[in-house]
Amino acid sequence: MGSLARALEAFLTQHGLALPTDQAQRLAAGRRRRRIDAIPLPLRLPVQAFTESMLRARERARKAGTLPRTDSTIETALAIVRDLARFLTSTRNKQDWALTEVHDVEAFLATMPKARQRRLTVLRQYFRFARSRKIVLIDPTLGVKAKGPSGFSGTTVAVDQQRQLFRRWTTGTDAHPHEALLGLLALLHAASSSEVRLLRLDDLDPTNRTIHLGKRPHPVPMDPVSWSVLQRCLAHRADWGTDNPYVIVTRNTKTGRAPASTAYVSHLLDPCGTPPRTLRSTRLADLVNTLDPKLVAAALGMDPEGVMIYLADHVDVGRLAQRREKAPGSGTA
Repeated sequence: MGSLARALEAFLTQHGLALPTDQAQRLAAGRRRRRIDAIPLPLRLPVQAFTESMLRARERARKAGTLPRTDSTIETALAIVRDLARFLTSTRNKQDWALTEVHDVEAFLATMPKARQRRLTVLRQYFRFARSRKIVLIDPTLGVKAKGPSGFSGTTVAVDQQRQLFRRWTTGTDAHPHEALLGLLALLHAASSSEVRLLRLDDLDPTNRTIHLGKRPHPVPMDPVSWSVLQRCLAHRADWGTDNPYVIVTRNTKTGRAPASTAYVSHLLDPCGTPPRTLRSTRLADLVNTLDPKLVAAALGMDPEGVMIYLADHVDVGRLAQRREKAPGSGTA
């Protein structure tokens, strides 16, 4: 569907003159089909049945009012099973799912250690399905553990580099307004790409200079620098003359009412060479190790377990030194 067709669809559906098309569903079906077709032929049919099972489970969840799988979740699962099938045929010389062993699963997981837990979760789902359909007799994922450190193992940005990025987005002239907004909100407010992408005009409170980010329970106060960058982004948006309700508007979304694409936002910080996830992790690690992790989780609308990983294996040497000085018998008051 071209940009003109998308604009017409948005206008007609908004005014109740037409029903939404099934464009998104057809695109998702095409992505699933491409992943299935990439699986070697001897292993393809069971994965096709697994896909249909996930789709039926999603429909049941929708009817029951529970949380259904998204298209992205299903596509990720298919990609992992596809990669395992390719690994079995090309590396382990196996053309049947029934021949899969624990050692095969371990060798596959070892190819991407950082994605081990996510991959293992999907493989357990697939082999439970395969065993229920008698495709395999024994689940090869039984006994396989999601090894690896439980704490945060990602990268963070050094203080000097944070200063450089801050100057680029506040006093520099090279950064695009969208880049500056995403970078600064991630660096100072631990905002995710999704929160910034879905930020709407009605989420802004000019009187109190606050914004609503994602599912955070309370408005986020904006410091003068962040508010100034936000105003620069709004001025850029005003140049489009658009009715789009989102703060970030692109050439493809100015005629409709949809948010900017995930791909567009994910590449906004390419010019500075630092992904938004790294900036957010840097801020989260600083907040969790400085403040109470439970307070941080409550303020950001996160699960406590989600922020605790940034505290794992962390020892504040300065606080230990202070405690030793105040210990009984140390001779200090």
